[in-house]
Amino acid sequence: MNKTIVEDWEFEITVIRGGLCRMGFEKGDKFSCKYDCPAGFCPKTMAVLHSLCEAARSGGDYTLLGGKAENEIDFSCADGVVRFNLVSKKIY
Repeated sequence: MNKTIVEDWEFEITVIRGGLCRMGFEKGDKFSCKYDCPAGFCPKTMAVLHSLCEAARSGGDYTLLGGKAENEIDFSCADGVVRFNLVSKKIY
């Protein structure tokens, strides 16, 4: 694989509420990614995460979606069992 695009965003995902899920996520579990899918992240919830990451990449503001800050938002997994905190960071 030969990636030709230098990513200018990074994302940190933290589990803030665990629950009975297939992935076994527990409070405090952390994931990070740029454009790729975070290793070990829930494939069912990846669609939600990808949409939020794309919103940041295109200049969006998470407060318009109920976020804590322009670059921080909490969201639930696809099944509504696990709760995550997402922080986006522009890098150069």
